[in-house]
Amino acid sequence: MKSVLKFFIIASMISFPHSLNSQVKIDLNKKVITIDKNAKANAKKDAPKDQGQNDKQNHATQDKQVTPEKKETKTTEANNSKTDKQSDVQEQQSMQSFSTYDFVPGDEVILFDDFSQDAVGDFPALWTANAAGEINTLNIAPGKWLNLNSTDGNYFILKSIDFPKNFIIEFDIVPKKTGGRIAAGLILYGEEKPKEMDNSPHPGNGGIIISIEKERWNTMGYKTGENTQITGSSAVNPVEPEKVNHVIIWVQNRRFRIYHKQAKVLDMPTNVFDGTKFNRLCLRLSRGASCGSYISNIRITSAAPDMRSKLLTEGKLISYGIYFDVNKDVVKPESYGTLKGIADVLKENPDVKVKIVGHTDSDGADAANLDLSKRRGASVKDELVKDFGIDASRLESDGMGETQPVVPNDTPVNKALNRRVELIKL
Repeated sequence: MKSVLKFFIIASMISFPHSLNSQVKIDLNKKVITIDKNAKANAKKDAPKDQGQNDKQNHATQDKQVTPEKKETKTTEANNSKTDKQSDVQEQQSMQSFSTYDFVPGDEVILFDDFSQDAVGDFPALWTANAAGEINTLNIAPGKWLNLNSTDGNYFILKSIDFPKNFIIEFDIVPKKTGGRIAAGLILYGEEKPKEMDNSPHPGNGGIIISIEKERWNTMGYKTGENTQITGSSAVNPVEPEKVNHVIIWVQNRRFRIYHKQAKVLDMPTNVFDGTKFNRLCLRLSRGASCGSYISNIRITSAAPDMRSKLLTEGKLISYGIYFDVNKDVVKPESYGTLKGIADVLKENPDVKVKIVGHTDSDGADAANLDLSKRRGASVKDELVKDFGIDASRLESDGMGETQPVVPNDTPVNKALNRRVELIKL
């Protein structure tokens, strides 16, 4: 009888159907893929809360989606505890340690995509490609991620982008462990006649290709009619597989800089051909050389705002260059360039006093957003006092939560615009 019962149980498990529209959550540590049949119904609930989301809710969601054995759970919790402690130590490091982070994002968000508007399992709405890709969630990081789950192909943002001459691109990338040496290629290029997908080796009439690799960085500027390319290379702080790598690229006319892991890893004074005008962005996987990756939180901003004019003449500086982790109030090292610029203006004008005000988007509870914004404003004040020597009596801090949006909170780009820090001249 027991044998018959076992047979029916095994048969029922084998024949259990999986919905094609199911939610896929990938556990990079355990190589487990967990499927939630109700993904479509829960898609809205799965949208990441960049501001004010309750951490306990995040853990509860992950517990629902991934259910390892008890022994594995204890090991994971121990590892997570260790990772959290290491993260806290890193967060408490002085801003002065990261002076190589000299970039300053401007006051214009040109593009932002965290895939929060896309359902898990779908291809992202703002993109097109000639290869496989889908939206996943990961066990090592919040939010939704574009899984470049191919080894050969091009992934394009559909719309044309009006890049200024001076701009910054940021994104998070999690390279896959197995496969080739290249995590992904990023191509910025210009085209005169709009073409949805240009799959040629050197798309458009000019651009730059950035090869993001597990052991180094390679860049190549190209232009139609030129017989040579302008190349750059660096082995400093390459991306790490199965970890979240925050990559920052600063393009300033012909100059090209890459930042990663608290360092400027590449600085090429003339990596872009003169006269190149960028208006398209593409991610590339190269046949036989790419491992594939997960990508998220792509943000393009203008660069190097005139802080002095904004603060002293206009009376208000809006900053998108002060960074925090989700639901946290600790100022991240990437903020160094912006904070130094603010401090320089204040030191040059010793009679000026300012109020630092944090703002969030509308995701999460109102009270939580208000509290978070106030704590973030206070943290910025503390950094200016502690690490840049500004007299605390010249600074006030406050937070407005989600109550003063600059645009409606109806798209990822608009939400990114509302997540900001303002400095108001008193």
